[in-house]
Amino acid sequence: MSQRIMITDAFIKNNELMLITDSKAEIADLTATGQMLVDSDQLSFIYIVEKEEGYQYISIPYGTWNVIHEGLHAGMVANLTAGEQMLKLKGFSEEMDYLIANITGNSNYGEEMVAKVEQVFAAPSA
Repeated sequence: MSQRIMITDAFIKNNELMLITDSKAEIADLTATGQMLVDSDQLSFIYIVEKEEGYQYISIPYGTWNVIHEGLHAGMVANLTAGEQMLKLKGFSEEMDYLIANITGNSNYGEEMVAKVEQVFAAPSA
């Protein structure tokens, strides 16, 4: 079973999108894949990272989407941070744009997921 890394907060710092996880999480040995999935049941986007033993999933919940929308709109680089550790999430913007376009109006993702994605990502940025 693959481990999930939960994003607990998101903010913008130095013109970069920072996705925050538990400061005790070990992310130094992770490699960004540039691939993402959707977890409609948990209202989350999932960024896949590799570790020597296999894959791990970074779960990006609904509560962080407004900041992510702002970062995407501004073309910012996304980083995973755990304490002083940081990992650049390559391909994050492109994958998010692709998923948002596919989810919008697509009932295959579930009514609630579609509604939340449309509510956050179809809205104009501040």
